[in-house]
Amino acid sequence: MEVLNSSIFLLGLCLLLASSTISSAEPRTQNHEFVIQATPVKRLCKTQNSITVNGQLPGPTLEVNNGDTLVIKVTNKARYNVTIHWHGIRQMRTGWADGPEFVTQCPIRPGGSYTYRFTIQGQEGTLWWHAHSSWLRATVYGALIIHPKQGDSYPFPKPKRETTLLLGEWWNANPIDVVREATRTGAAPNVSDAYTINGQPGDLYKCSSKDTVIVPIDSGETNLLRIINAALNQQLFFTVANHKLTVVGADASYTKPFTTTTLMLGPGQTTDVLITGDQPPSRYYMAARAYFSAQNAAFDNTTTTAILEYKSAPCSNCKNGSSTKPVMPPLPAYNDTNTSSAFTTSFRSPRKVEVPTEIDENLFFTVGLGLNNCPKNFPSSRCQGPNGTRFTASMNNVSFVLPNNISILQAYQQNIPGVVTSDFPANPPRQFDYTGNVSQSLWQPNSGTKGYPLKYGSRVQVVLQDTSIVTPENHPIHLHGYDFYVLAEGFGNFNAKTDTKKFNLVDPPMRNTVAVPVNGWAVIRFVADNPGAWIMHCHLDVHINWGLAMVFLVDNGVGKLQSIESPPSDLPLC
Repeated sequence: MEVLNSSIFLLGLCLLLASSTISSAEPRTQNHEFVIQATPVKRLCKTQNSITVNGQLPGPTLEVNNGDTLVIKVTNKARYNVTIHWHGIRQMRTGWADGPEFVTQCPIRPGGSYTYRFTIQGQEGTLWWHAHSSWLRATVYGALIIHPKQGDSYPFPKPKRETTLLLGEWWNANPIDVVREATRTGAAPNVSDAYTINGQPGDLYKCSSKDTVIVPIDSGETNLLRIINAALNQQLFFTVANHKLTVVGADASYTKPFTTTTLMLGPGQTTDVLITGDQPPSRYYMAARAYFSAQNAAFDNTTTTAILEYKSAPCSNCKNGSSTKPVMPPLPAYNDTNTSSAFTTSFRSPRKVEVPTEIDENLFFTVGLGLNNCPKNFPSSRCQGPNGTRFTASMNNVSFVLPNNISILQAYQQNIPGVVTSDFPANPPRQFDYTGNVSQSLWQPNSGTKGYPLKYGSRVQVVLQDTSIVTPENHPIHLHGYDFYVLAEGFGNFNAKTDTKKFNLVDPPMRNTVAVPVNGWAVIRFVADNPGAWIMHCHLDVHINWGLAMVFLVDNGVGKLQSIESPPSDLPLC
């Protein structure tokens, strides 16, 4: 009888353990509260009130598993309108939670709140969140880490530890005032005063040495670095002195591993790398500085640093305050396009992927800057761009204008006329030598709120072509609501007859932000399987302010599972 009872007990214990294992593997719902508020922040010897989340800079890191649901109540206690965008989240049928101001929602007004609800579906890796209202994302941003489902593992050896590094920009001024002054004058805004790593400029800047970020490592261990470019207006090179970096992921998609010494990230992009403690125990600088491809323009040419510190490094905690001076890595020249291109063209998917081969929508979008001539009798104080003009930007000669009394998604879903039109051009209105000496008659774009309609399930190819209007430049183009395959990139004018032969249709990388090369082009493909209104824009915030954006208007498919959800009851009103 005792043997029988013992057997029953063991059987029950096994069933209990099995059931607990199953339940722990089930997706979870996480609840968070974000309070947007002004917080005194001291950087570069100066204290100023910065807009933060929960008083933190950067804001809280969200860690979830693939399949989890996030419910995040955002309360606005600041004096500016605000929205939060969950950068790279597919938002399948939950476009109301995407966040870009006046695209998928009206902003959360001071004193108001809004709860974002969405589920992570099939994504793993590093993403981030940030304000999508004016220039608030200068200080309102944080990491969003998606781990594999409970019980699953990475497709690479498990790292000993993980460290997230958010690269940012810092102004010794209120960023909102900076962009408002540029908007008033029509000139380019003032460049930042520093770059930052996890909110700290690093010890190459004044008043910053004691707060320099320290990243620990042990000899022989391999660690995972999750690197995010959260800067407003700058592509950045990143490197670690004397160490190689093995790239294993980007934009929450795994990649075929490759080794490099230098990364280049456009604003919005993320890169996951493995780093091994295979150097003599010491202190090594991690450094980031600008990759600047525009011509004859001002930029922040400073360098931000963190310190990779071996636990056994000599004198790392000396009582007298002295320590081993970190080793400084060589960094590429600011305009080193060859290094940038070598890095971005190294990405591949880990295995063969199903790239759409038959195309329903073959689109060609020029992207670049422009200048608006000022009307007669217009105050000269409002025309301080080159030769008394105002800076602008466009896609296919359309400079995008946001509505201000309703969101595009609301107007589209409710068939409200007069907000957005469905006539964004599939090709440039005029063909020209895009990367050559462009006639100044093409420098002034038209303004409008135009979308391109897509049927549910349509297979879309977009050629993104840089132009040399005003200046050629590397443009990080981000598409909301979708990941896409990057088939190829190159320099000069895209030539369909010859450049299609360069397409990678076997294992192209999947991204949500592509760096269109300076004086060059990139080709992306995706399937329009997510209904809603999805903005595609340059992630240099000064460029989206000038109109370098458009929206895709994706129809509902058949039935509930192919249709956007109804708007939530607490959706903010304009």
